[in-house]
Amino acid sequence: MKRLQRWLPFLSWPRPDAALLRSEAMAGLAVGLMVIPQGVAYAALAGMPLVTGIYASMLPALLAVLFSSSVRLSVGPTALSCLLVSASLTGLAEPGSARWVELAVWLALLSGLLQVALGLMRFGWLLNLVNAPVLMAFTQAAALLIIGSQLRDLLGIQLSWEPWLQAPALHWPSLAFGMASLALLQLARRWQPAFPSVLLIVLASAALSWALDFEANGGQVVGALPQGLPVLYWPALPKLSTLTQLLLPTLIITLVSFLETASSAKVDNERQGKRWNQNQDLIGQGLGKLASGFSGAFPTSSSFSRSALNLYAGARTGWATLFSVAVVFGALLVFTPVLRHVPQAVLAAIVLVAVLGLIKPREFARLWRISRVEAVIAGVTFAVTLLAAPRLYWGVLAGVLMALSLFVFQRLRPRIIEVGQHPDGSLRDRLLWKLPPLAAHTYALRMDAALDFASAADFERAIIEYLARHPETEQVCLFAQPINRIDATGVELFAKLVRQLQTRHIKLHISGIKLPVEQALRRADCLQASPQLALYRTDAEALTALQRPGRRADMPCDPWPVI
Repeated sequence: MKRLQRWLPFLSWPRPDAALLRSEAMAGLAVGLMVIPQGVAYAALAGMPLVTGIYASMLPALLAVLFSSSVRLSVGPTALSCLLVSASLTGLAEPGSARWVELAVWLALLSGLLQVALGLMRFGWLLNLVNAPVLMAFTQAAALLIIGSQLRDLLGIQLSWEPWLQAPALHWPSLAFGMASLALLQLARRWQPAFPSVLLIVLASAALSWALDFEANGGQVVGALPQGLPVLYWPALPKLSTLTQLLLPTLIITLVSFLETASSAKVDNERQGKRWNQNQDLIGQGLGKLASGFSGAFPTSSSFSRSALNLYAGARTGWATLFSVAVVFGALLVFTPVLRHVPQAVLAAIVLVAVLGLIKPREFARLWRISRVEAVIAGVTFAVTLLAAPRLYWGVLAGVLMALSLFVFQRLRPRIIEVGQHPDGSLRDRLLWKLPPLAAHTYALRMDAALDFASAADFERAIIEYLARHPETEQVCLFAQPINRIDATGVELFAKLVRQLQTRHIKLHISGIKLPVEQALRRADCLQASPQLALYRTDAEALTALQRPGRRADMPCDPWPVI
């Protein structure tokens, strides 16, 4: 049964009773009423037919919750994923055209297949390639671009920016609808986050638009939407050149959309005291994207705001998502005619409210206090994302490459210090704290890294350079507890250093060596009993022996416990 639940996580859902169904229905109703207008607004952001935003809120959400481990997340259209779709397809097709829809569907299918494959192969750890500063900077830059993309609709500007700047003119009714909706949504979000304010504002604006004959007076409205369920969409196989152009956007959408999921899933699982199963969520999210593609829609993701609303409204299981899907299903059948008169400015306000919370300039100042190097990486990521628009993926790639370069640099330059004993008894950096040597003619060192191909050269250099500057050295003591791993390069280097020290009649002391490292060195015959080699279980024993160097010289090495 447990094996079956691993592949079909929904089998582990609790059997619902009346009380559970009531609470789940209320949460599902709140999310469902919010996702309908949001889906339409985000579809406009993606350059897709508006009804596809509703399609992306039904079957994708259902499959994602059935096959994910994080069942309280709301899956569907999100502002960031829709912006990535729009940015990826700009220049390849006309927004809203059949070709544009076809390419967006391929983005959903390719990213879905990639996520399912990564989940099945247990490769969820690959998503750790994007660190928090890069994601923060990219998200804030993308939020600014989203705001910029919605300003024309919010202001009722029907021209492109260049001719408009030559002859500025506002459509005042659109501006009034947009600013009023923006203010009301902000107030409702602050005071009553669980209240279906988005839907009520959409309904009120539709009624007011119809009463004032807004469209006839030059206002832009949603227009007629098709009713009924989505039909199976089977896209034509694109040319190899087109697939090549979609490859990089697919990777970025896969990465960013799942990082969106991670931000919500980690919080949800921590609240429940559970370990996050990122591989299962990859599978569920990937199946959701596949369902979205075959519905004729765009890539989906987990919405942080709707997931938070789901939790706030009292959702405890995946049954809440089933209720929200039912709400969207009913709305698709009977509610779409009402959306016809909704002003585009109102949809722009809905998108703006969703992304305004992503802009947090103080995060850059906070990051600068923590790590200036990472703050610079975040700043460059932010700038590249803005300057490369609409090719936003260059911002993510730039940030990832810089973060990986920093990681490699730090691995190649490990922290190696000469150790001295502080007055409080601890072992610290001798040069930093201006401490005396542990013993006369002794070089005591500690490397805070694995002894592998990346750190071996610096480890060797530290010892050889010290011995060159201090030819009178009689003892070298390695405090080895921070070294938790060693590879073939590290073993070869260690054997070489042991031979060099023995040739120069310098005794080597090793304190606190960990079992995996010791076993690797013993298999290579690097720890053979010798008067020139001494091993110690604890640093205290090593310190005693350094002050009386001959005490343990001829003693055999005892077997070690796991350290």
